[in-house]
Amino acid sequence: MQYVEFGKTGAKVSRLGMGCMRLPSYEKDGKTVYDEEKSIAVIHRAYELGVNYFDTAPGYCDTLSEVITGKAIKGFRDKIYLSTKNPIENASGDDYDKRLEKSLKQLGTDYIDFYHFWGISLDAFVNKILAPDGPMARVKKWKDQGVVRHISFSFHDKPENLAEIIKRGDGALETVLCQYNVLDRSNEAGMEAARKQNLGVVVMGPVGGGRLGAPSPVIQAMLPGEVQSSAEVALRFVFSNPQVNIALSGMGSLAMVEENAAIASNTSPLSADERKHLETMTGESKRLAGLYCTGCKYCMPCPQGINIPEVFTMMNYHRVYKITEYAKSAYAQINKVPWMQFKDASACVECGLCEEKCPQKLHIREQLRETHRALAS
Repeated sequence: MQYVEFGKTGAKVSRLGMGCMRLPSYEKDGKTVYDEEKSIAVIHRAYELGVNYFDTAPGYCDTLSEVITGKAIKGFRDKIYLSTKNPIENASGDDYDKRLEKSLKQLGTDYIDFYHFWGISLDAFVNKILAPDGPMARVKKWKDQGVVRHISFSFHDKPENLAEIIKRGDGALETVLCQYNVLDRSNEAGMEAARKQNLGVVVMGPVGGGRLGAPSPVIQAMLPGEVQSSAEVALRFVFSNPQVNIALSGMGSLAMVEENAAIASNTSPLSADERKHLETMTGESKRLAGLYCTGCKYCMPCPQGINIPEVFTMMNYHRVYKITEYAKSAYAQINKVPWMQFKDASACVECGLCEEKCPQKLHIREQLRETHRALAS
């Protein structure tokens, strides 16, 4: 396993992080049941293979992730870095404290190494976190007491707002967690801004929760030569970015841990030729995707609340990159998570306003119907 200095925190962290949001589970009577014994085994195997950064949150795994993670790391708590999150529901410092104390209890620990303002936007940061005696003021007090070792945030907002949050953090923020993978590079500029301020950078979704690891000839062709899997392409791409400290992968099986740890242990970076080939192939895929939608957003806003460019991006995961399960999973999250508060393609009433504004003269209504048929099944 490779290890790197983590920004200004002084920590030395494994390049692969264990995301504890997709722990082993099974279906029983129509409900998802999380297998505690198997989950602990997966976390232990990650630790055995050198992973020392473990990330959880109060809402993961039907609210069971913190409890299971806490049990799993009990024997080596002082040898790893533990990350969890505080959902910023309001500007109340008292409510922030209550959520923190609950996480400490569920994790069975008296300190948290990296404590995140969870999934924030610039608006939430300015109007809630920075409120007088609000979450930022309180987390600084917890840090003074040693309960929180480092102040972090996870980001779900427009890419251009990432650098602005760091700026307004006035030096208090120490690490950031944001989305980044071979298909979604929108946060690259913000990640670079973070590293310039010496923040540690963790990326989520490097293998799309395993979905980018599904067999895809399109993705595997992005690297020349002998490539074992799509997951190898996805992870090696992320590791090749010098702005990235940790690739945080939600690993739900021993096999996934074994494969990702092996890739993270490969000390050979992408060569100049491999990087050039990867850029060429991703550029060609992007060109093909642009034939269906360039993402110019002239069609917006949709009167029915559909985020048309975003929906078509998901369709291109299926149509261009041949990772249909990844596309379906993303589509199923529409209007169910805070950063995807819009309608899916089924809300279209075929008013035609979008097609009147589209500079490509795309048949948007027809494509919306096609998208819903392909991804909603």
